[in-house]
Amino acid sequence: MRSKDRDREISLSQKGKISVSVICTVLLILLYIAVWGFSGQDAEHSGSLSMGITERLVDFFSTITGRNWTEEAIEAFAVYFEHPVRKLAHVLEYSLMSVLVFGIWAPHYQVNKKRMLFSILWVFLSASVDEFHQVFVPGRYGSFADVLLDTAGGALSLFIVYRITFGGKNGLRSRK
Repeated sequence: MRSKDRDREISLSQKGKISVSVICTVLLILLYIAVWGFSGQDAEHSGSLSMGITERLVDFFSTITGRNWTEEAIEAFAVYFEHPVRKLAHVLEYSLMSVLVFGIWAPHYQVNKKRMLFSILWVFLSASVDEFHQVFVPGRYGSFADVLLDTAGGALSLFIVYRITFGGKNGLRSRK
């Protein structure tokens, strides 16, 4: 009886691993659709979208700090912060991508530096293809600096995940 219980426990564990991989794969596909959708926007549409998001963020900051800035002040801050907000979006998109790529195979294999580097290389290649694609979009251009920024975001998120999950006696896996 105990052998059957152990076999059942192993198979449930295997189902959990497969579920994590499937969920990460679906989320990665959805992320690619979003990234390519944003990259396919012409310069005018892309710029107005990022400016609108930045204006909302500045307005939100104004509200939560109780400053209640005028529309002119909000617009001025939005113009100033639009570029950093746009670059932060790059970092966040590709950070999520690296974690999802890592999550697809991590439940099935021992985590090591080679597999972490594979995820970072995946992000680098994806960012390179995305920037190349932008060369063909009206008013847009490809930027190797964006590729490096995207890759840095992916590497940073993997480092954080690794430290949280495997970080010595403070890591989640060491608590078992």
